[in-house]
Amino acid sequence: MSLSFPAPEVGGDVQKMERPPYLWGVAAALSAFLLYALTLAPTTAFWDASEYIATAHTLGIPHPPGNPFFIVLAKVWSLLLAPTGFSVAVRINLFAAATSAAATGFFYLVAHRVLCGIFLDRRLARVAALASSLIGATSFTVWNQSNVNEKVYTLSVMIIAIVSWLGVRWHDRGEEPGTERYILWALFLLAIGSTSHMMSVLPAPALGVLLLLSRPSRLLTAGFISRATLVIALGISFNFVLPIRAELDPVINEGDPACVSVVQAAASIFSQGRVGCPALSSALSREQYQTPPVWQRKAPFTAQMATFMQYFDWQWARGLDASELPAPRRFLPTVLFLALGFVGLYAAWVSDRTLFAYLAVLAGTLTVGLVVYLNFRHGYSLHADLDQVQREVRERDYFYIATFSYWGCLAGIGLAWLWNAASRRVRGGLAPHLKTAPILLIALLPLMLNWPWATRSGDYAARDWAYDLLMSVEPYGVLFTNGDNDTFPLWYLQEVEGVRQDVTVIVGQYLFTSWYPRQLQELTLPGRQRPFDAALAPNLYEDRAAPTTSLTTIDPDVLEEVSSIRLPEDVTVAFPKLAVTYPSGMVLDRSEQIALRIINDSALERPIYFSSAGGMMSRLGLERWGVRHGLTTKLELRNLETDPHEGMIRGSPEYGSAWLDLEKSLKLYDEIYEYRGLRDRAIWADRSTTMMPYQYYVMALQLSDAAQLDGRSPELVQRLRDDALAFQEVAGGGQRVASKVDIS
Repeated sequence: MSLSFPAPEVGGDVQKMERPPYLWGVAAALSAFLLYALTLAPTTAFWDASEYIATAHTLGIPHPPGNPFFIVLAKVWSLLLAPTGFSVAVRINLFAAATSAAATGFFYLVAHRVLCGIFLDRRLARVAALASSLIGATSFTVWNQSNVNEKVYTLSVMIIAIVSWLGVRWHDRGEEPGTERYILWALFLLAIGSTSHMMSVLPAPALGVLLLLSRPSRLLTAGFISRATLVIALGISFNFVLPIRAELDPVINEGDPACVSVVQAAASIFSQGRVGCPALSSALSREQYQTPPVWQRKAPFTAQMATFMQYFDWQWARGLDASELPAPRRFLPTVLFLALGFVGLYAAWVSDRTLFAYLAVLAGTLTVGLVVYLNFRHGYSLHADLDQVQREVRERDYFYIATFSYWGCLAGIGLAWLWNAASRRVRGGLAPHLKTAPILLIALLPLMLNWPWATRSGDYAARDWAYDLLMSVEPYGVLFTNGDNDTFPLWYLQEVEGVRQDVTVIVGQYLFTSWYPRQLQELTLPGRQRPFDAALAPNLYEDRAAPTTSLTTIDPDVLEEVSSIRLPEDVTVAFPKLAVTYPSGMVLDRSEQIALRIINDSALERPIYFSSAGGMMSRLGLERWGVRHGLTTKLELRNLETDPHEGMIRGSPEYGSAWLDLEKSLKLYDEIYEYRGLRDRAIWADRSTTMMPYQYYVMALQLSDAAQLDGRSPELVQRLRDDALAFQEVAGGGQRVASKVDIS
């Protein structure tokens, strides 16, 4: 017995329509791909882009849950494109472009299927569906995440689109023999997609509703259930890549999800981390993030919905206003495309009630359902007047990339419905649909208004920031970093471009874990310590002998047991040539204790540096021995007040009274550093990363001050101050934004 609703006879018998217009879908996908390629990032980007490019290139393991399906696919894609001569970063950025473009193509097919119930002329349906694909492909977040591989989400969007199309084909051809294959493929994609990111399973509720309304009895057989179970298990089993790769000890091996047996690994994988191998279970369950149950709201639901609507407001006319907050100049486009999405759902209701059920449930899952599930804290920039509330560390619009891609599809369907409705009111002469075709130009608004904000063409900022940090460090130095943006780009430079692999990058937060200190120790053993290549730093650093010991000599078992302590009395920690006293009652956490031991064991063989963006140096009370080397601060094992190195200058109080190695810093600044996108940027779209150009602003100011104190030429001093103003402008959001931003 079928529970499907009868489709109104508006566009003819849509259940028995002709072959879908696959070539038109391919054309839509290729058009989107060309757009993304034209605005493609030429290298890596901030946040997770560098981590994913590096791990895909090396078949490493990124942060939990490890995303093995993405990593393997991106690696294969990169190898296939290797003959083109494109850099690794460009190849993997093109992977994001290709998967997002493929989603555009499949959403085109879905939109066309709905519009076949609206338009009597199938040619008009094919043209109208282009509006749907265009709007979805050019919404701000979709576009901005499709021209750089910042996350793994474009792969999930593609899976959502393919599963939607498979559901449509099942609905249309379910009475034919063998059509169960559409559902089996959909289930397999949902399962294997979950090994990339759980976003991939978002179509599951909608697919369940579609199956319930479209001949469920066809699927309630022992044969189908056994095959469905098999394909789901096969898809989920892709997670076995994680313990296999972990056993091979890649350089980037976050969480180290190795297992002692296949049985333990299988238990972890098929229980989603509830039992089995501890390390693998921890990765699969994302234990390190300590996510509370959804009923324990991190912020009021109204605030979470407000943040979602803030991001929705960005999608259709981002270039009309620089503000992250909902802006009056974006109000009309926002309301228009919101309304068009609902009109699209109405058009689906008119076209085919069963398909409407699928589309409506998917819309609910990708909006309200996703907001409930994600359970974000207060938004990064929304309601800044609220004090004492926990906020997200950055804007989270990328989590809704599937939402905006899909809503663009619905809005395009709604626009096509309006076009058809308007044409019915036109009489005589020229074809009615031709006369009313200008309505479709509304689909061009996101393309025109989002381009300056969505494009990443010419954006070298993250790569150059990483290059400048690494080149600031002497051979075999240790560089303490503090977060994603002063860590992951360094990984990219080292593992993909091979720049300054001799530098040991230490992520302060990772020292809390059990696996990371052990990995650092193993990677810096004399047999594994990677050499300094003097050719990468001509006339800057002299070659030196590689260290003869590991980063720290502490026994691995002892290292494992280090935990936070509250000092019962004053404790003095002696380093070579200096000592620091920590007062009683002070808490030294695990990361700080391990950092102290690393510094103590390494300081004689390995120069110690701290990223300007990091806070480890101040937490350890070592600032008084810090000397700026360009963007980094070096720990000098000497009393700077009585025994500074030649060339060291102490800055003025208004500039922080910081010590600078003026000669070394000027050489770095003028001869070594690269600044593409850091000193001259019309728009800096991601305000949460403006700390990077701000670091250059501070550096240029301090250099100008030190140069003046050292009696350098007025021309040099003025040039440095002019540079500081340029960096300040970029840190304020760029030439088109800075005047509205207070970066003080």
